[in-house]
Amino acid sequence: MSGLKFGFEPVYDKDSLVLILGSFPSVKSRQTEFYYGNPQNRFWKVLSSYLNVPLPVTADGKREMLLKHRIAVWDIVTECEIIGSSDASIKNFKVADIKSVLQNSCIRYIILNGAKAFSVFEANYGGIGIPYVKLSSTSPANTRFDIKEWFDALSIAFGKT
Repeated sequence: MSGLKFGFEPVYDKDSLVLILGSFPSVKSRQTEFYYGNPQNRFWKVLSSYLNVPLPVTADGKREMLLKHRIAVWDIVTECEIIGSSDASIKNFKVADIKSVLQNSCIRYIILNGAKAFSVFEANYGGIGIPYVKLSSTSPANTRFDIKEWFDALSIAFGKT
């Protein structure tokens, strides 16, 4: 089913250091009304493993974990026409106002979760002046997911290299 769909507000606060940008919420995320709502998506498992904290279950628990560890999350596309959860079908989209988050936080590194997030970000914010990196998507549809690259990028983001 296509039609205009809307994403979520960003999760961040003034102390956020790292911004992780996805493309657009999946069908399951839109149903659960929070980021990475598909239990098969690796996102929350990767973060909780890297941070060495229990896997959060609720949206409030996920939000709390992000803010406690100074991680911001948003999607580069805030509104679009999409068929199901397919990034390839995204069209007629609006791009997130990343600058509003950057002006109200301490973001010093941006992680782009997958190719679509990366391509939209680069087209709109490529010269933003903050280091950024494209990582393999945490989506269960991505058979080439690489947890090591995520751990390496998070270590760089938090200055632990």
